[in-house]
Amino acid sequence: MKKIVFTALIILAGVIISNSSYAQLGGLLDKAKSEVSTSGFDISKLKSSIMDKISPSLNLTSAQKPGVSDAIGNYLTDKSQILNLQGSNPTAYKQKQGSLFATLKSKLTGILLKKQMQKFMGMKPKTNNPSNSLSQLFY
Repeated sequence: MKKIVFTALIILAGVIISNSSYAQLGGLLDKAKSEVSTSGFDISKLKSSIMDKISPSLNLTSAQKPGVSDAIGNYLTDKSQILNLQGSNPTAYKQKQGSLFATLKSKLTGILLKKQMQKFMGMKPKTNNPSNSLSQLFY
């Protein structure tokens, strides 16, 4: 009888610990999801928003739109991989973001006309405002 009670207590303790660990893991997952959603860095939404802003401003042709969209999408994907540095190591973030932006700029130079490229560079917001999709592109 003592063995049955002891075994039941061990199983109960295991269930409690397991549920506690699961709750903690669930909390961490919820926190991560929250941070991603509050950061506003949804690549497909950002790309769409950016394209909606720059396409009419730059008078992109139907031939230019896919190339520009791909270049911006690739840039945002690469940028998403360094976002964690923004808080932990701002200097490294700025360096890597600058390198990624230089690559984007190089790709766009091959797609856009000179006047379009100048206009694109002139679209850079004066300050980094996370609610402005163009800030996500330039900062």
